[in-house]
Amino acid sequence: MRILVTGAAGFIGAAVCQRLIKEGHEVEGVDCFTPYYDPALKQARLAGLREKKNFSFSEVDITKDGALTSLLKKTGARRVAHLAAQPGVRYSLENPQTYIDNNVTGFLKVLEACRDHKIEHLTYASSSSVYGANRQLPFSEKNTVDHPVSLYAATKRANELMAHTYAHLFQIPVTGLRFFTVYGPWGRPDMVPYKFCLKGLKGEPIEVYNHGNHQRDFTYIDDIAEGVAKVCLVAPAANPGWNALKPTPDSSAAPYRLYNIGNHRPERLEKVIGLIEKAMGKEFKKNELPMQPGDVQETFADTAALKKDFGFEPRTSIEEGIEKFVGWFKDYHRGGSR
Repeated sequence: MRILVTGAAGFIGAAVCQRLIKEGHEVEGVDCFTPYYDPALKQARLAGLREKKNFSFSEVDITKDGALTSLLKKTGARRVAHLAAQPGVRYSLENPQTYIDNNVTGFLKVLEACRDHKIEHLTYASSSSVYGANRQLPFSEKNTVDHPVSLYAATKRANELMAHTYAHLFQIPVTGLRFFTVYGPWGRPDMVPYKFCLKGLKGEPIEVYNHGNHQRDFTYIDDIAEGVAKVCLVAPAANPGWNALKPTPDSSAAPYRLYNIGNHRPERLEKVIGLIEKAMGKEFKKNELPMQPGDVQETFADTAALKKDFGFEPRTSIEEGIEKFVGWFKDYHRGGSR
């Protein structure tokens, strides 16, 4: 298939492109290199993709009117994996407008482009952050998610609602994937474990929020990429069993689905720090801090639906994943030049 992937130079986007290419698909990558973190990392990810013969790339800002529509017309792609977004919970406290511009307006442009070109299937990135103040564990797609605790989470929930509207009005098959704390080689520098390794490399103290008592459902990037690739290939149909008198958010009478994609195994932050220290061969200085605005205490993905419908089964333990990440980190930062 010919699949257009937005955010192709991003962490998840690049990994999904690699997976789709490996499976023999033609991939059109799109990115605009926003400077949320060092664009050199994005360029390095992209360099690995450019070596593949069935990959092409366009530098496009999808928030601009008609930009994605023109590209779909040019490439003839019939499926879209929308993985571009403004990430980060804490950054949204200081820069709210960029989340509206990229995550809401940008997603509207994607939906309109898919409508114009009668796309066969749109798969897009949501987030575990949408569960917000909900403490019913494990998080299920059937739970209501009406209490976001960050603007980032609110924009991701807005995406889910916008997607349903377009699926209902225009019969665009749409699948949303709620990612749970993705990590691994080529990861984002603002996330654990990359942030901790970078500070440890520089001899700076790491900031340990909530005194290390957080729990996160850390999910390895290769598992995520495999799951996304599986979902991209199967467009949803309307759920004939959906009951408008007892509605749940995960499906609809429209061709619309929502899935968690996680490891289904939360890990305490203090344990993860210990694994990173062991792999790095050094003990980090620690600055113990309280819970931060916008954070949640724990995340835990119920992945039964994705397993049932797609056979998704994450295989990478946190021990193996951290070891692989640190190995990549040491190689990428060899000599301390980055």
